[in-house]
Amino acid sequence: MNSKEIIKRTLDYDNPIRVAHSYGDSDFSWIRNNVKTHSTDWEKIGPSTYERYDEWGNLWGRIDDTSKGEVLKGVLTDTKNVDSYEFPDYSNFADYEIADKNSDKWIVGSMPGFTFNIARKLFKLEDYLVKLLIEEDLVRKVHDKLDVILMDMIKNYAKAGVDSIMFPEDWGTQTQTMISPTLWREEFFPRTKKLCDFAHKNKIKVFMHSCGKISEIVPGLMEAGIDLLQFDQPTLHGIDILASHQKRGKITFWCPVDIQKTLQTKDEAIIRSGAKEMLDKLWQGKGGFVAGFYGDNASIGLEPKWQEIASDEFAKVGKRDNYIK
Repeated sequence: MNSKEIIKRTLDYDNPIRVAHSYGDSDFSWIRNNVKTHSTDWEKIGPSTYERYDEWGNLWGRIDDTSKGEVLKGVLTDTKNVDSYEFPDYSNFADYEIADKNSDKWIVGSMPGFTFNIARKLFKLEDYLVKLLIEEDLVRKVHDKLDVILMDMIKNYAKAGVDSIMFPEDWGTQTQTMISPTLWREEFFPRTKKLCDFAHKNKIKVFMHSCGKISEIVPGLMEAGIDLLQFDQPTLHGIDILASHQKRGKITFWCPVDIQKTLQTKDEAIIRSGAKEMLDKLWQGKGGFVAGFYGDNASIGLEPKWQEIASDEFAKVGKRDNYIK
């Protein structure tokens, strides 16, 4: 049973022989597009400060040469630019990498986000959250344009041979969603469903990453058609809460041992227990869980060995024979 089949069985709750994983010899392989409409490389502008423009034209800054940085100024901060702004063109298939048809990995096409994640950067987050409430027509004009662009991306990734797309959409703070669940349902649920339906029509799955506590909208995301949710802080939601979502439908969770709580203990017994709890409650030898590995140990202040302990526990315990008797 190769990686592609293990991921497929995981998503279908069809008893994969082992837990799917993204550590070590990962079950995943990624392809990307090469659209660089407005982008520049990082430029050092001070002793430890850097700036760059992304492909959308947003100005980013960071305070060292390793962090991801944050948007300093969105390209649409001045709303007078909305009608004249040149959106990146993702419709040209020649801009996309092509999946290796002979690969036994699950191929993922990397997306910059769905509607929210892109729009919040175009306007800059704090301005965008206000505009959602007081300039609805302006924001929806941008949202509508983004949805067309995202459908272009999905269509081309499907043509390129991916098994799924994956996008980041950081909806949560440490305590709740950034906007009310009511506003999310009104403005973003229909857009998410439309994009998921389009992906499924093109025979590809939809994976979403989110930081923060978004438990209130997980049922809506499932209803919209999200196939997999990737969380780096699973205990923020509660493992039992995640398991309860699985009883509503075949949602898969892709998580490392919690990067803020469990890994930070630097206690081998606690880390192993955290890995086993997710296997026992979310995977159970049936599917519905992918064992994760956070890709930036330096940013969370940890030596790699602590995640290696978690990976070892996932590998030792995450075998179907340990669960299916």
